[in-house]
Amino acid sequence: MVPSNPVLRAQVNGAGPTGALAALALADAGWQVSISDPLLAASLLERNRAYAFTHSSQRLLAQLGLWEELRAAMVPFRSLQLLDLAIDQQVPFGLADLGRRLAAAPGAAVGWVALHRPLLGVLLERLAAHPAISLKLGVGATADPARPADLSSADLSPADLNAADLIVAADGPHSPSRDALGIGVVQWPYRQSCLTALVQLRGSADDQAWELLRPEGPFAVLPLGAGQFQLVWSAPAPRCRQLESLGDAAFLDALAGALPDQLQPDALLDDPRAFPVSLLLARRLHRGRTVLVGESGHRCHPVGGQGLNLCWRDVAQLHRLARRVRAGRMAVERLPAAYGRRRWPDLLLTLVATDLLVRVFSNRAPLLLALRRFALLLLARLAPLRQLSLAAMTQGPCQLLRR
Repeated sequence: MVPSNPVLRAQVNGAGPTGALAALALADAGWQVSISDPLLAASLLERNRAYAFTHSSQRLLAQLGLWEELRAAMVPFRSLQLLDLAIDQQVPFGLADLGRRLAAAPGAAVGWVALHRPLLGVLLERLAAHPAISLKLGVGATADPARPADLSSADLSPADLNAADLIVAADGPHSPSRDALGIGVVQWPYRQSCLTALVQLRGSADDQAWELLRPEGPFAVLPLGAGQFQLVWSAPAPRCRQLESLGDAAFLDALAGALPDQLQPDALLDDPRAFPVSLLLARRLHRGRTVLVGESGHRCHPVGGQGLNLCWRDVAQLHRLARRVRAGRMAVERLPAAYGRRRWPDLLLTLVATDLLVRVFSNRAPLLLALRRFALLLLARLAPLRQLSLAAMTQGPCQLLRR
């Protein structure tokens, strides 16, 4: 038995959705937390995108007492249509594929969608109000608007760093904290980019999401209510740049040609934004007192909406270990290494699975087309296979292995 430490302190670098949730999780575990970000709240909130949330994220939010408050910002979807347009094969996932316990829960859903601004707004309000959390925004900001702001250990006072038993690097895929520690990454870019846009659509229920598998890349259509949908459109980088530059009418024409016939776009509600996509994995997830959480440690293709959910499973593991340390069941010095060991299986399985999905379903080789047709036919006809597939998507592949 390790004697419990009366005061445990953590420094979190980065106040995006993952850093903010990590700070709240550590505070929930009984730690004193300081969280810093080079951006002010207005800049943190201005990101124009939506996230898909699975049951692993919902479970963590419920554990932290955040679910009921965030539920108002969440749009549930109760069915997910998986459609391979190259072979015209469709697999519907519904509440019955969740299993009896989850399907019978109040407000049951296959998943949820939320916009960035209301989601992060609630998290920042919780950070500012929590007595165990010190929120410092605008730390390390640059006066040059052409140069991205960075936050690393050099921007924090020696007192902050010396007092911290744990440093959490949640400062994104270009993490200054990771670079300062000399932790390298394995990374390769996909030939595809992703384009996001908010549109008004006809032909889909407001509680229905779509994952379209197209030869140029996967295409997610996520419901936001009142006929509005967030698009996450993967395509070759030149194609995404071209789509981004189109006027509203030309974009809607291109979109109508990419969607199945039953989905009809009516209006473009924001400016389409294209961004590059890559696979990234840090060579290690800790060094000294520092752990890499979220995209500072890994990044995957957005197929299947796994990105933020994978990041938040990092937070869930950090929360479990922080509670063990606070209860005196683990020495605080052992936490970083334990975090790294326990996160590797989920990270590797998820990154490999998403990478394979992109490569297999963006390929028109005749043999692969035949295999896809057979696999999706089995998935459509066998309910247990759909339940296993949905469990892997919504709970994480490691949770599936424990079943």
